[in-house]
Amino acid sequence: MAVSRPSPVHLSATPADRPVYVVGAGPGGLAAAHALRARGIRAVVLEKADRPGASWRNHYDRLRLHTTRRLSALPGLAMPRKFGRWVARDDVVRYLEKYAEHHELEIVTGVEVHRVEPAGDGTGWLLHASGGRELTGSAVVVATGYNHTPHLPDWPGREDYEGQLLHAGDYRNAEPYAGRDVLVVGIGNTGAEIAVDLVEGGAARVRLAVRTAPHILRRSTLGWAAQYTGVLVRRLPVGLVDRLAGPVGRLSTPDLSAHGLPRPDTGLYSRVKEGSIPVQDVGLVDAVRRGKVEIVAAVEAFEDGKVVHADGSRTSPDAVIAATGYVRALEGLVGHLGVLDDRGKPVVHGGRTPAEAPGLYFTGFTNPISGMFRELAIDAGKIAHAVAKGFGTQR
Repeated sequence: MAVSRPSPVHLSATPADRPVYVVGAGPGGLAAAHALRARGIRAVVLEKADRPGASWRNHYDRLRLHTTRRLSALPGLAMPRKFGRWVARDDVVRYLEKYAEHHELEIVTGVEVHRVEPAGDGTGWLLHASGGRELTGSAVVVATGYNHTPHLPDWPGREDYEGQLLHAGDYRNAEPYAGRDVLVVGIGNTGAEIAVDLVEGGAARVRLAVRTAPHILRRSTLGWAAQYTGVLVRRLPVGLVDRLAGPVGRLSTPDLSAHGLPRPDTGLYSRVKEGSIPVQDVGLVDAVRRGKVEIVAAVEAFEDGKVVHADGSRTSPDAVIAATGYVRALEGLVGHLGVLDDRGKPVVHGGRTPAEAPGLYFTGFTNPISGMFRELAIDAGKIAHAVAKGFGTQR
């Protein structure tokens, strides 16, 4: 089906007339707002929740950044040393709150933007927001987040399943599952960490349903964080990184094939380019080797009160936690502008802007091997540079 593309939008030459609107007060939105403000450009952050950093407030309790504190700071404010090397969820929230306060960012909470379209006069953008608001901005930065809307697969029989079924986004800690049989579906970083949390929290049995075996990396080896390697190789050819990563992975991570988790048959960086980030080991390897986390086949359906797996086996857990990811949910906001690919992700990010929609920027919709916060910080500077250049106010 052909996509109807809007007429080109031209940035206002006088940014004081209209602010740049930043949609989302997570780390990406806050960083972009500060970078714009540092160049003398008014940036107004619109956040649907009542406080900045809403998605981080809703993550599970034990979550920590898998990237180092020093390489996770946003522009203009270091993370306190007291947070430690691997920053906890609550400290990330404190940091985001402090960041907004420190830089005196202009944030309007309780406002959800539903649709962005070219302004009627051909200059800038019109934002349709909750409460019937219509806001006109000279440019728009979309920073609504990679983990926006929980994705729960439409497994056959799911609606009739009478057991407890929840998305990982609703999981907080292991306390409600002590003494229970739990199946975690999905072996991304979230699923792996929740499985370990359940073991440590006293669950009677923990199984982890896996469709495709992931690459597993030690978060740190002899003090060298995996993120450092990610930063060093991020611009190298994919094939070269795949070849280098193979021997390193075999040396640093034991073979779990005997436990149902074979080494992947595709390269590490090839997987990253397809959107699959390696699992950072925070206890999973040890739990699998000790039999505390049992690896089972992927979930195919629910039938007669049981979970049906891809290998034909059936299990009867007390609870099923689906660590099955999120969707960006950008279709309603900007899908009509022809700026999304067939997976619903922006076709550009950072300082680049779509040819069909100049003045529209995206940040936080990639999952880089070098660390999300680090790339958000870099993108913020690129966005501010591009906007300032468009306004003729480059500094």
